[in-house]
Amino acid sequence: MGNSKSSLILAKSWWSLVIRGLAGVSLGVATVVWRGIPLYDLIMLFFSWALFDGLVSIAGAVRTAEQGEQGKMLLLLEGMSGIVVALVAVGSPRLADSTLIFLIAAWALITGAIEIAAALRLRRYVTGELLLGMSGMASILLGALMAAVALTAVPSPSVAPWLGIYGFVFGLLLLGLGFRLLSRIKFPAVSPS
Repeated sequence: MGNSKSSLILAKSWWSLVIRGLAGVSLGVATVVWRGIPLYDLIMLFFSWALFDGLVSIAGAVRTAEQGEQGKMLLLLEGMSGIVVALVAVGSPRLADSTLIFLIAAWALITGAIEIAAALRLRRYVTGELLLGMSGMASILLGALMAAVALTAVPSPSVAPWLGIYGFVFGLLLLGLGFRLLSRIKFPAVSPS
């Protein structure tokens, strides 16, 4: 019974995952549509998305906290990482492109680790944790790629396709998980008596 109640509480935050997923897909679309975007503008676009993603994640955590769910700390940590990194990047306009790319790498690695931890915790309550774990793996892969790009002598605009692909993949995975959780509200699992 406890697992069924916990999964319904988690499912009530489905909207935050859907909003974050739509924003991720929008980031992917923006990188495709805005061809030739200067590297600095692309990086600032990414950090704007990370800020938005962080705010929505925190909103989901607050909603979860109101429901008494114990997993709220992971959502808060993930949200705070996006906000802090975005504020550092936007508040320091003189940072070199390679430093900004390192910030993306750091954010992605932290976010990926948190999402994988959240997926492991979520698996006790609801199916669909694989989608969250996969989004964590996508974040870690992005972090590794961005760190490799930043370590090259001159960061190139080749980060645009990677950020776009990441936005699409991350967004679609969160959309899938959000709608899966929504279906838990509409069609809750019946636990045997």
